[in-house]
Amino acid sequence: MVRKELVVEEAARIMNSAGHIRNVAIIAHVHHGKTTLTDSLLARAGIISKTVAGDALYTNYEAIEKDRRMTIKSANISLGFDYNGEDYIINLIDTPGHVDFGGHVTRSMRAVDGVVLVVDPVEGIMPQTETVLRQALQERAKPVLFVNKTDRLLNELKLTPEQAFERLLRLINDINKLIIRFAPEEFAKKWQVSVEAGSICFGSAYKKWAISKRIMERYKVTFKDIWDLSAKNDEKRLQEVAPIDEAVLSMIIEHMPDPAAAQHYRIPHLWHGDLNSTDGKSMLAVDRNGPVCMIIFGINYDQHSGEVAIGRVFSGTVKKGVEVYSTGVNEVQKIQTVSLYMGPDKVAIDAVPAGNIAAIVGLKNASIGDTVSENNIEPFEQIKHYSQPVVTKAIEAKDTRDMARLIEALRELTKGDQTIVTELNPETGEHLVSGMGELHLEIIETKIRDDFKVPITTSEPIVVYRETIERGVEDVEGKSPNKHTRFYINVEPLEPGVVELIESGELREGKPKGKAHVEPLIKAGLTREEAKGLVDISTRCVLIDATKGVQYLNEVMELLIEGFEEAVKDGPLAREKCSGIKVSITDATIHEDPVHRGPAQIIPAIRRPIYAGMLSAGVVLMEPKQKFTINIGQEHLSDVISFIQGKRGVIQDIQQENENVTIIAKLPVAEVIKGFSNEIRGLTQGKAIWYPEYAGYEKLNRELQDKVVKEIRKRKGVPENPPTPESFLD
Repeated sequence: MVRKELVVEEAARIMNSAGHIRNVAIIAHVHHGKTTLTDSLLARAGIISKTVAGDALYTNYEAIEKDRRMTIKSANISLGFDYNGEDYIINLIDTPGHVDFGGHVTRSMRAVDGVVLVVDPVEGIMPQTETVLRQALQERAKPVLFVNKTDRLLNELKLTPEQAFERLLRLINDINKLIIRFAPEEFAKKWQVSVEAGSICFGSAYKKWAISKRIMERYKVTFKDIWDLSAKNDEKRLQEVAPIDEAVLSMIIEHMPDPAAAQHYRIPHLWHGDLNSTDGKSMLAVDRNGPVCMIIFGINYDQHSGEVAIGRVFSGTVKKGVEVYSTGVNEVQKIQTVSLYMGPDKVAIDAVPAGNIAAIVGLKNASIGDTVSENNIEPFEQIKHYSQPVVTKAIEAKDTRDMARLIEALRELTKGDQTIVTELNPETGEHLVSGMGELHLEIIETKIRDDFKVPITTSEPIVVYRETIERGVEDVEGKSPNKHTRFYINVEPLEPGVVELIESGELREGKPKGKAHVEPLIKAGLTREEAKGLVDISTRCVLIDATKGVQYLNEVMELLIEGFEEAVKDGPLAREKCSGIKVSITDATIHEDPVHRGPAQIIPAIRRPIYAGMLSAGVVLMEPKQKFTINIGQEHLSDVISFIQGKRGVIQDIQQENENVTIIAKLPVAEVIKGFSNEIRGLTQGKAIWYPEYAGYEKLNRELQDKVVKEIRKRKGVPENPPTPESFLD
């Protein structure tokens, strides 16, 4: 029996005791040492040898991750530990740190009750540090802190122990400020990290040592002792008096909540069903004998098993043969197999009880965020992604005979990563694939070629723009082609508060269910009548029925929704998706004979006046922006500022420490997707380090709009000059 199967046997024995379970994610900015730290915990559990921990990077098991020495997708592993004579199971998720793969972090936060935040004290709090901590706190996952690469303060910055400790205290204070800012009010003070409480470790994951309050007390060492040993490069002694696995394991077990404690406050936040129902009580109590309730936070593709859904089990026991509902499909399905993930391997297990993470086969068409339950319950709150796709490439199969395989590859990739958006360009037959950035798209291409064995060709990166309006127009008339039916609409800018609700995921796209959306929409800026009249949400635009007593309107509403969605997904100016537009149907005259109000009549009768209204109001393009944190030497400051301003960038802040300068700037994605890396490296002799993050959409400068619109329309194979309102009013 291989070691992994023994570990699974240990895990199976422990996982029935909710008090001895910890669900934990390792989170950090890119290259701050998450996977290196994870290796030491794997070594402690006996998965890998202690001698290779730190070099093995075991949870970076995909070839592309090994080549780049970078985590690209979250890796799940369940580990059994003996701690103070008692057995514990830690369901661990090693998450990516690069901004392009932040969607994996977002989804993992739904599964865990606590996080180990890893920070490099030389680089400090970087953009993704703040982002991943915010995501964890908003999902009510409690943080502890591991300050990694502490030896850099000595070896690179040449600080004294006193100077180093002062710098570390500043870092801790800054982390605690973020916790106060982002944590739910009831936890803002309780979840502060502190050396005295034991919720902080300092160490070096690569050199396999760490010091914490517990380590100091047990091994009778001080920070000064550790500093002196580090100065002597006495790694062997460091590992003896400050073992990293013991330091981190004790911090996780003593400071992370078990599922029984965590679900008590997480379930009311994540699930808005009846907490006094059987399912509600079972989830609050982590009742392994109750009905199965779980949420899917990951989808993997296994060439033998097909789709494998990975989920957090909140109540009940997941086992073979259990029949469940899934919000992805409106039918009962039977679980075929149950497993635990051990990094790259999926090891079968008889059952996974509440409070743990399970991998199951048997759910057809499952999607990330789906609620899986024995009873057909209210779904869990949607998982909210904090970034949006801003770069697109056209991807084609080199051989048309491979088209079906390409479609299947893209389907599997988008199921596993919801931040990938694909659509077919009907004019060219190309698949347009949108991602978080160039690296994200590069990884997608590599997976299609290497994992799915489909030879492909790709276009240059394309920027994803949006269309919106700055003012409104009223009483635009739309006629059906046979002139028997007429609709009158108002087209206006959508209130910013409503756009925020949609972008945050609090307001789901599609037709609203029930009346739960009404009060939030009123608070966001709509009138009560508008909120009650909402019939559809698509691409951050809304359709409202503001009519009174119009005959036959209900009978054509589905077609009106279809026409509205067609219009806002393919705007009139540049054929880009629309955003922030409110369409209100104010009146209509509809032919009484159903023969005269089919799709060919109704859809154009609503789509065309939407286009005419937008063009009359004045359509403007919005372009995606990214916030860049750029680290350079002082001697390159003026050159880099000129470079940023030459790319339409706006300098937001400049921070200086000794000879090192950090520039924070906002730049248009259009200016950085080609040549940015080579240009900034050339300016700084290759010494610049930069980190981008999504910064939303902003209106494109008017003087650039005509040129950009013509370029987009030419690329899409439509006339370069956009239509006029009159084109849609005949």
